Amino acid sequence: MPKLAHLTSIAHNLADSLSSGCGFMIGMYDMDIHGEAAASKEGFIDVDFLSGETAGGRVSASLAAAIERYREELPELCRRHKVDVADFGALKVRFGGAGLDRYCVVTVKDRRGRSSVDEYRGSPAARVKVLDALGRVRSR
Repeated sequence: MPKLAHLTSIAHNLADSLSSGCGFMIGMYDMDIHGEAAASKEGFIDVDFLSGETAGGRVSASLAAAIERYREELPELCRRHKVDVADFGALKVRFGGAGLDRYCVVTVKDRRGRSSVDEYRGSPAARVKVLDALGRVRSR
């Protein structure tokens, strides 16, 4: 059973790839999930990478095709990382914002039920940092 952090890093790779609009791993290079999310009345798009389903704002046909390609490629990505896709209990990402305010919130659950929720901002997607009570920089 892989560590939750390993599953989280795989999820971040997927989220960053889709967020950037350059899906090298799926052979699609013109996606704008943040633009579509910002243009929707909901202001976000949720992607379930295990099922290929979306929620929130409506997605274009080309974005839906890209998301399906990510779902299809996930088992191979997991194999390269020496994990099984079945190790994921959930792998969902919420995409929102546009331009410099783009964000994604990555939610991962392993098959034991342990979970992780991490927020990333910008391009490339970087973990949000805050100052703690002692003035040290920490991940949120």
